[in-house]
Order: sequence, then C-alpha cells, then structure tokens
Amino acid sequence: MWFRNILFLGICGLLLSTVAASLLIPEMPLQVSGHNPVAFQQPEFRGIVEKIDAQFQTTWEDEKLEPAPIADDLQIARRLSLGLTGKIPSVEDIRLIEKQPESQRIQWWISKLFEDRRYADFVAERLARAYVGTENGPFLVYRGRRFKLWLSDQLYDNRPYDELVQDLIAERGIWTDEPAVNFITASMGKEEGENQPDPVKLAARVTRAFLGTRMDCVECHDDNLGGDLLQSDFHEMASFFRGTENSFTGITDNQKKDYNYKYLYAEEEVVVPSMVPFNKELLQEQGTERERLANWVTHPENRPFARAIVNRIWAIMTSRPLVEPVDSIPIDGTYEDGTFPPGLDLLADDFIEHDFDVQRLIRVIAETTAFQTDSQADHEITAAHEQHWAAFPVTRLRPEQVVGSVIQSASLQALDTDSHIIAKLMAFGQQQDFIKRYGDSGEDEFAIQGGTIPQRLLMMNGKLVKERTSNNPLFNAASRIAMFSPDDETAIETAFLATLTRRPTTEETAYFINRLENADESVSRTDQFEDIYWSLLNCTEFAWNH
Repeated sequence: MWFRNILFLGICGLLLSTVAASLLIPEMPLQVSGHNPVAFQQPEFRGIVEKIDAQFQTTWEDEKLEPAPIADDLQIARRLSLGLTGKIPSVEDIRLIEKQPESQRIQWWISKLFEDRRYADFVAERLARAYVGTENGPFLVYRGRRFKLWLSDQLYDNRPYDELVQDLIAERGIWTDEPAVNFITASMGKEEGENQPDPVKLAARVTRAFLGTRMDCVECHDDNLGGDLLQSDFHEMASFFRGTENSFTGITDNQKKDYNYKYLYAEEEVVVPSMVPFNKELLQEQGTERERLANWVTHPENRPFARAIVNRIWAIMTSRPLVEPVDSIPIDGTYEDGTFPPGLDLLADDFIEHDFDVQRLIRVIAETTAFQTDSQADHEITAAHEQHWAAFPVTRLRPEQVVGSVIQSASLQALDTDSHIIAKLMAFGQQQDFIKRYGDSGEDEFAIQGGTIPQRLLMMNGKLVKERTSNNPLFNAASRIAMFSPDDETAIETAFLATLTRRPTTEETAYFINRLENADESVSRTDQFEDIYWSLLNCTEFAWNH
C-alpha cells in the first residue's frame, strides 16, 4: 500500500512539475517545414502587396482619411488565428511567435497555421456554408461531415481552387465514395419524391458561391431594379443541371433529358437551353453539361470566379468582405466608373496568375497595410475609416470564434490535432452546446449583428465559462497560473496573454496586483484568479475582432 501511495505522489509531482515547466519555461523554437522567409521578400511577392497598398493609399487620400498605424505583431497574429482557426493563439503560440525575427513573424505564423489541421477544418466549415448551407440535408443521399472532411483535405493539400470547384460542379458517383457530389445531393429535398437533384437550387448555389452573384433574384421575373439580368438567364443556367440524376450508381448525367419551364406571363412551358449569362465566348462545346459549366465557371478569363473567392477569403480573415454582401458582387463593378474596391481586382489577378493558390492569396492579404492597420489611433476613427480600411473594422466574434477562444484561453498550450483525445472530446461537446445556446448565424455569418442579452448572460453565467475558469489545475489555465507563477506580475501578464493576446498596461497590472494584495484572506489565490479570468473573458475586448 505504501509503495502505491509513494508512486501516486511521485506521478502527481512529475505532472505538476511538467505543468509548471510548460508555464514558466519557454519552449524551444518550433521548426515549420513549409516556411521559406526568402520567398516573401522577393520582388514578385512584394510587388503585388505594394500595388494593393498603393490603391488603398489613393482611396485614403481621395477620402481625406489619415490611416491608423500598423498594429503590433500579436494583434495581427490574433486576427489571423481567429480568421483561419476560429481561436485565439495560445500562450505557447505567442512565445513561439516572439522567438521569430520581427520581420518574419507574420508569415512564419501563417506557415505554422497552414501546417495545423485546424486551419483546413475551420476554413472548410466556412466555405461549406456557402456551398451546401448549414442544414443537415437529405440523410440517405447526403453526408455533410464527409463533404467537409474532403473539403478540408483539399485545403490542407492546397489543391488549386479551380480544380476543387470543377469537382464540386461536375463530379459523378456515390456521395460516400466521391464526397464532392454532396454539393449536388445537398439540393435534394427531404420529402418523399424529392430524391433528385434540383437544378434551380444548384443554379442559385453555383452563382452565389462561385461567381459572387445573386442570380436567383431573377428566378421568378426579370430584374426590374436597374439591372440587366433576365429570368431566362437564371433558368438557362439551371438547364446545365437538367440531366443530373440520382441513380443506383450515384450521381450521373443523362444527356437526353430536357429542362422545361413556364416563364412569367408565358402561356405554356418551353424547353430551356443551357447558356451562361455573360462571357459566353468562354463556354466550351465538349463534355457533359456540368463539365461545360464547370470549365466556364473556373475559366481564368471568367473574372467573377476569382473575385468571388477573393472577397470570401478576405471576409473569412477579417469578418467583413470588401464587397457587401459577400455573395453579391456586381459583374460590371461596384462604382459608377465600373471599378471595384481597392485590392479586389489586383488580388483576383494574382490569384489567377498563380494557379488559383488559396494559401498564397491568404499570405498576400495578410501582408497588406489594409489588413495590418490598427483599429485605433491617436486621431479620431470614424465610420469612413472602417469603410475604406483606413482602420481595421472592429466586428463581433462569431459564435464559433467565441467558444473556440474561451476553450483555448483555458489552455496554455495550443489545443490542436495533437492534443489529448480527452481534451478534444471535452472541447467538442462544450462547443456544440455553447453554439446551440449562443445562436448560429448560419449562411449569413458576415452580416453585421448586434449582441443580445441572452448571449451576455451565457458568457457571464453560463456553464462553459464557469467550467473553464474554475479551480482545476489539470484543465484550466487560471488555476495553473495561480499555482505556478513566480510572482503576481508574471501571473497577470500570462492571464492577459492567454485571453486577450496582449500584455497588460501598467495601469492594468497595478489594478490587478492591488486586488490580489488586498483580497480577503479567506479567498484562495486560485479563486482570485478564477475571478480575474472571468472578468477578462467577459470584457468587451475579448468579444471583438480588432
């Protein structure tokens, strides 16, 4: 018995010493295999960034806006982490970032994120909302989870985006063996007799998700609000899916099938041919109807395709698109002179020239002055500053970012795919429950939304924050910090880094040290840090991207 007790105490001591070391002793720099700092200093890479910066600078001068200064490295790293993984960086991540040369920190952090499966999984979830929506779909013929895993694999491998989209539009087979066809099967209804792909739903998805154009607004009538789209334009797009069928071999193409539709004010149905609404010269003759459409959508000269993903990736990274709404980019330009917002066309050009490389697109965006500007300045920041990206626009964190950041803040190490299975299972269960209660914005996740009283109460009194700040040294950072920090100043700094990704100001440090020193003696140090952590998680700064 005594031997087992000694062994148990020894294991506990080893565990506690490991925890203490992980908190107080910096880790050795992590080598990121895919990071090549030389590449991001080359004239070719710097050139596109400088051109984009010049366009924004011209706009700021025209609008007489003094831009905010560049944000510090940790603030930019926080934006990238929230945008690409849905979580704030861990204290471990921050230490690694700060070990890099200052000129390389941002691109090194992006390289590390690209090698982290959380990036691919999170961005795949964001894109899937545009591709197949957020509904569960028809169970027998739709596998949403399988689809997202496939999409995540494509992003992790950095497959050219045009090839990925071609698969989504034109793939054939069983939805389990060929996950891309879930883009097709998601259009089927759940009711009896609705077991075939819906050309109308597919046409709407293709135009919104891949062309950034809301052609479904002319499904029932011509555009009577000054646009030149016709009802026939939409249904001629839908006709490309007329032969798409669900059979015993999965999704197939029946080239002999017609698409019939009765137009508004028409007396009878007509056979609708397949045709694209613009850039008709890019439509090829060979292939199935879906293959023809896929090749046209992704054609390098079909610029709405590149603009659409540039606008969406920008929105994913910043929570606000260059053109709003994210899937409503006018074909003929957003301004009277037929131009687009600064950066959009330059990014689209670079994206096309570099073989639809999503990771390069992310790197270029992250390097621009517009992305790196601070959200505050010594001068007044107005709505015009945010509108024109002269200051980084502050936006509320989306539900998955809130819960992901709360869970990550409770761990000093990164909660990634290498984390223990127990930690991952706990995080998954808490995340699902929190989002259900907090509210999911669905497909309109980039729309500006205000906070609600139930959301504030959930953060202040909810189960998640309580569990993630309570006295538990094995799972909660608040307890570890209280137990193993050498002094109050180090403890407070670590708490700020873990929650707000910054160090406290002199005034903040003095305030919390005073609270600790003058706390009731009956309140333990761990309970005091539970209160400090709770207050940091519930402050306004934590809940916003800035």
